[in-house]
Amino acid sequence: MDLLILGASLVAFRLLNAGLERLVPPPLSAQRNRWKWRNIWTSFIHSLLSGSGALLGFYLHPQMAEDLIDTHLPRAHRLVGMSVGYFVQDFFDMMYTQKLHQCWDLLFHHTVGHLQNENGVWEVLDIAQPYSKPTQDMMKSICWVQVSRLETGSFPGPMGTTRGAVIVCLGISFVAHRFVGFAMVALLVEINSIFLHLRSILRMADLGHTTWYRINSLVNLGTYVVFRITTLAWMTRWLVLNRENIPPATYVVSVVGMAIMTPMNIVLFYRLLRSDFLKSSRREKET
Repeated sequence: MDLLILGASLVAFRLLNAGLERLVPPPLSAQRNRWKWRNIWTSFIHSLLSGSGALLGFYLHPQMAEDLIDTHLPRAHRLVGMSVGYFVQDFFDMMYTQKLHQCWDLLFHHTVGHLQNENGVWEVLDIAQPYSKPTQDMMKSICWVQVSRLETGSFPGPMGTTRGAVIVCLGISFVAHRFVGFAMVALLVEINSIFLHLRSILRMADLGHTTWYRINSLVNLGTYVVFRITTLAWMTRWLVLNRENIPPATYVVSVVGMAIMTPMNIVLFYRLLRSDFLKSSRREKET
């Protein structure tokens, strides 16, 4: 059943990505980067589904917030699986279309290198031992994708690194049927991603100087603080406070994921603030 959910999500988002140019034709200003136009719209739709789904999940089943490890509804598990399928699709879409190779990916390689055994599979996969053989194989394949991309040097830049970390963290939660509540908390970040992707769409459509863009920038910054920075800080605090209740392997994967995403999101917040507010205020003073 897990494979069916994952496969159906991957195929659905792949087909959506392929057909988006017909559904939402790129404007003249986006004709030179048609792939990015499709990719952002696909990400926007995923954020709408996963962000609203996570928020609705906690509203309809508040008990999940009290036990983020073992308490969850089947629909919450399916939502996590849908997101894993999307991130896998997006990971390979970027991997085969982008050519960004930045040196700090090698630093990430050396960091996770200490977690590999002689077979090239992360030691943290000890978490798979209590589960069935198909589940173990799926968990190993999820992590093997990340390791193999790092080994071949074709990891697609910082966005690829983020996608890889998300796939590992959400993927293990999905196939193990544990920490689904924690994964749902992570998906609350997608509420901000709705406005982050909408910002990119408006800029590509050459609407960066409109009132709608200004309104979206304000909402984007507000949701960034509430649903992204605050959520990541809360997740880090939860990991520290509940360390005794978390298997060591799961704890390592979670901490590594947070260590990758938190500083990247802080840097992105500064860039958004500088681009949408600091520069515009300077222009107004100059005029």
